[in-house]
Amino acid sequence: MGHHGNVRRIELIGAFESTYQPAFDVDGTEASGHATRWRADLELLAACGVSRLRYPVRWHRIQPDRHTFDWRATDEVLGWLRDHGMRPIVDLCHHTSYPRWLRRGFADRRFAGAYLRYVEAFAARYPWVEEYTLFNEPLTTFLLCGQMGVWPPYLEGLRGFLALAGNVLPAVAGASWAYRDLLPRARHVYVDTAERATGASAPADLANDRRFFLLDLFLGRPIDPRRPFVADVLAAGGEALLQLAPGTVDILGLDYYAHNQWHYPAGGGGRSASPEPGSLADLFVEYWDRYRLPCLLGETNIRGFAPDRASWLKYTLEQCEAAAARGVPVDGYCWFPFVDSCDWGSLLRRSDGDVDPVGVYWLDARLDRRPSSMSAAYAAAARGAPAAALPAYRFQPPVDRHLAGWLPQMAHWDWQGPPAEEVMAR
Repeated sequence: MGHHGNVRRIELIGAFESTYQPAFDVDGTEASGHATRWRADLELLAACGVSRLRYPVRWHRIQPDRHTFDWRATDEVLGWLRDHGMRPIVDLCHHTSYPRWLRRGFADRRFAGAYLRYVEAFAARYPWVEEYTLFNEPLTTFLLCGQMGVWPPYLEGLRGFLALAGNVLPAVAGASWAYRDLLPRARHVYVDTAERATGASAPADLANDRRFFLLDLFLGRPIDPRRPFVADVLAAGGEALLQLAPGTVDILGLDYYAHNQWHYPAGGGGRSASPEPGSLADLFVEYWDRYRLPCLLGETNIRGFAPDRASWLKYTLEQCEAAAARGVPVDGYCWFPFVDSCDWGSLLRRSDGDVDPVGVYWLDARLDRRPSSMSAAYAAAARGAPAAALPAYRFQPPVDRHLAGWLPQMAHWDWQGPPAEEVMAR
């Protein structure tokens, strides 16, 4: 890392969305066109000045049946990355990206054995990999698959959450130790959502406890049974999960989105995004104080027009710089994804190819990659510009309302209107 004046430079990290939708047999790289345009996309990322990136390893395509691994497409892309000096943080299981033959997904009794065979086969084939994520966002994944019934296997309630955690986490912890031998020079980047609930109600206390629960287990930290979420776990019969044999983590990836900063007023109910969110820098400090692990911003984006995204980039990068100035070892910054994703507006419950306006480059109707004020700001930051040097564009509706709670943290900015060609009709 370098310095720009008194500001520590934060390395920018690229990323590509890849979540598999078993119900539709399509994944994010296919919906966005990255599966066929990967070479041009990676060249575009490199042209921005980025050489480190979170990159998906698509287990659901690699292992078409229980006995077969087809590494041809993975060989081609990872070989290109290595030959061009790019440094992937390989993403080995991103949300529901497991083989379709695991019919019950993370509840399938075959999951642990299949997963461990897959990650061990990967390590044997690519011993040069320097960084890896074994399982992306356990908390979010188990909530959506196991408690809220949004993704397969569509379980509901806390017991569903605990069933998935109990079936998956031991395998991931075992893989983390196996990789100490298989990839001894590589680092495990454990990635999950960084939340902070606000409000004076019991739901806020429970949510603020829940966000730490899985990582506390994974790291073998003492678990106080009086904690709000832990008490619920025990009441739901989750005692066995508390006996999880811990895993190992080298870097903590914190995924920060406005939509997972919730507020619970005293009168009941809850809303997102919070009208009084804590700062991202404060969250970094909180996680650093708790875990003493180097941190990186594992994911962030905002759903909006290109200038809105450029301003959110400025805010989140500024907050990473502030966290570093407060002593947190900030290992990088990842805007996720590099090109627009598809169908996240329905939380992947549909597969219509609807483009989500969240990328560094936006997708037109033909899925061609288009530059904007966002891509210009991103490239400037990747080449070393600090957040203070990036433009602050006034948010357009509806993002201005969505981010109203963050505006006091941006009060020192010199705001300007969006570029004329990017001003959108209401």
